[in-house]
Amino acid sequence: MASVPETTVLFRLDQGHCRDLEHSLGLEWLETDGLGGYASSTVPFCPTRRYHGLLVGYPEGSSKRHVFLSRFEETVRADDAETPLSSARYSDTWSPAGHSNLVSFELAPWPTSVYRSPLGEVTREVLQVRGEGVTLSRYSLRGAKAATRLELRPFLPYREADALTVENGELDPDAERLPKGIRCRPYAGLPALSITVGQGKPAFEAEPLWYRGLDYTADRRRGYPSSEDQFTPGVLRIPFASDGSIVVAATTGAAVENPEALWKKETTRRARLTKGFAKAATPAHFRSALAAEDFLYRSPTGRLGVNAGYPWFVEWGRDTFIALPGLTLARGQLKECGQALTGALEYLQDGLLPNVYGRTKADCHYGSADAALWFARAVQLYEMAGVTSSRIAKDFLPALEEIAGAYLDGTALGLKAEDGLLHAGSSELNATWMDARTPQGPVTPRKGFPVEINALWYSLLEHLEHLHGHHGTAKAKKKWTALRREAKRNFLARFWKQDEKRLIDVWDSESPDESIRPNMVIAAALEYSPLTRAQREGVVLCAREHLLTDRGLRTLSPEDDAYVPRYEGGPEERDAAYHQGTVWPWLLGFYCEASLRAFGSRKSERRALLRLWGVLEGELDRAGLGHMSEVFDGDEPRTPGGTIAQAWNTAEYLRASALLSKSRR
Repeated sequence: MASVPETTVLFRLDQGHCRDLEHSLGLEWLETDGLGGYASSTVPFCPTRRYHGLLVGYPEGSSKRHVFLSRFEETVRADDAETPLSSARYSDTWSPAGHSNLVSFELAPWPTSVYRSPLGEVTREVLQVRGEGVTLSRYSLRGAKAATRLELRPFLPYREADALTVENGELDPDAERLPKGIRCRPYAGLPALSITVGQGKPAFEAEPLWYRGLDYTADRRRGYPSSEDQFTPGVLRIPFASDGSIVVAATTGAAVENPEALWKKETTRRARLTKGFAKAATPAHFRSALAAEDFLYRSPTGRLGVNAGYPWFVEWGRDTFIALPGLTLARGQLKECGQALTGALEYLQDGLLPNVYGRTKADCHYGSADAALWFARAVQLYEMAGVTSSRIAKDFLPALEEIAGAYLDGTALGLKAEDGLLHAGSSELNATWMDARTPQGPVTPRKGFPVEINALWYSLLEHLEHLHGHHGTAKAKKKWTALRREAKRNFLARFWKQDEKRLIDVWDSESPDESIRPNMVIAAALEYSPLTRAQREGVVLCAREHLLTDRGLRTLSPEDDAYVPRYEGGPEERDAAYHQGTVWPWLLGFYCEASLRAFGSRKSERRALLRLWGVLEGELDRAGLGHMSEVFDGDEPRTPGGTIAQAWNTAEYLRASALLSKSRR
């Protein structure tokens, strides 16, 4: 077993790679606050997306993230010299060009940058405080000359994270002076931002300015508007303390009076967390166990939820319940899994759970046919992790019956039961996870009886039969047994393609879709499945031939005329490719599970699965540091795309690792 290094440095970039801007600007770090907010930028701290910022969070009552503090323009200065630390790009101009002074960058385990300066070696560290909505920046100066100070110019976009802002006269340019900093409220409808300093008393020079034409190169590559104006209220001048350090706190909550104490509190918490995962099987597993924390968050009501991905996704029901077992159970967190499942119950509405969670139930969007089915699957895994079936029956049986009953009766999203199977969606409504749309409509509507929806449906029916067999009534058990048997009979009759030993993707009496897609792998992976072991094996072998890559599973066979090999271009082009061949890493978790169920613990199969994950582990430092990108091209060289951090990718890696570890025993 490989051991995790004793050092907490998770990633390091030397001077040459830091100054290779084509490389370093493509590497993005992420800090999260456990409340749904985050801080993120590139290695040189130059923003390349509208989503980059030092303090990104939710205004009270809003379901949309806002970028409050995008960055500091940072300069270390003495009377006879100055050194810029920060970087920004305006059209073809760098101003400032602090990347030219950057010596190294580390995740240790938070972003830590070292700069060379004639005034001394400068280190900047950034972290977010769990559960506080605070970003802390610590600056350390070694070998400092006398009377050296740090100058910070904060930039305040004060807008929704998806938007851009331009110079306007509606903004309030004034900054209120605090004993240890400033407070700004550019717009009355949004909360004030407080920036405070620990040791010493900062001086503030009011100099309200608009910086025009900030250039977001990553947004431009993705086909979005990429230029923004940003406001700054002035400059904070902070003398370095006798120990050569400065801690700066930024928050839209109450001003932080003692940033140093908060820094110590958070770093101590992280040291305990790091120690807790130090026995992970491999360094990549260790890093992913830590990265899982980025996705778990507490809502304003205290409910434990899952952010689907960063920087632009929020909490999605389907993603939540696919990812939850890997993020919690695979890390030994049964209590947290139970809390998240229990917290979801109040959102159950007409048998459905939200596709997109709002900050309140009224803000939720119920647009997913399968979120409730994935919830039921997560309950099963929770039980398999060691929770007694009596506890499951007590806490979740009524909800599971409500879901099944509503699906039987028919509900929104084209959901209705027919011959024991579930119909979902329409030609204008894609209600499954393959939900991309272009102006022409759904790319993959999958109207009819989708295979994974019906596999999850069968799994729910068998679980209800199981629970009533032990903790219910004979009459109820008989009902669910009859429904399960009908579902199994018709599932095999309609989905199983005997001549090719695989499942079709969507059954429809008028035009069944026999495309080779990874949804059949989900059906072959479930514990409660209508498939025999031999049929599971056929599905796995078909997926291996047509869909399997070293980054995950393709969403469509390359032999299909509709296959799109590259996830690239503008929004419409990317949406058209999203589920038409693009590779998704999370599906590799279900491929792994299906393989283990089909082939048992054969050493050759297990070794092959470990090799696959070994290649994917190399992606942890390719785009989002410590995370796996959302998707990859279907064809080589499999360029990463989408979000820099995706919950179900990390979760399924952790869950598959646990399955492979268990299969070895």
